[in-house]
Amino acid sequence: MITPGDGMKLITLKVTVKELELLATLASDQLFRREFIDPRMPGYRPNSGDVNLGKALVVRMRLMAGQGAAAGTTPTKKTTG
Repeated sequence: MITPGDGMKLITLKVTVKELELLATLASDQLFRREFIDPRMPGYRPNSGDVNLGKALVVRMRLMAGQGAAAGTTPTKKTTG
């Protein structure tokens, strides 16, 4: 977990649960690219620290999205047309 003592500044960002889910998906896709596709490109320089930090962030975003969805929504009745 990142704390302010790690040399990073904490910021607050307000997003909806759907936006957070989208960000987590996009970040996960980018991490896949960095881990498995980019290493095959000429001149690639690996940065495992960023990949590991990104993976931890995706996990946190998905947990937050799940908690937000469970706490902030009520079941809706779906109708089929």
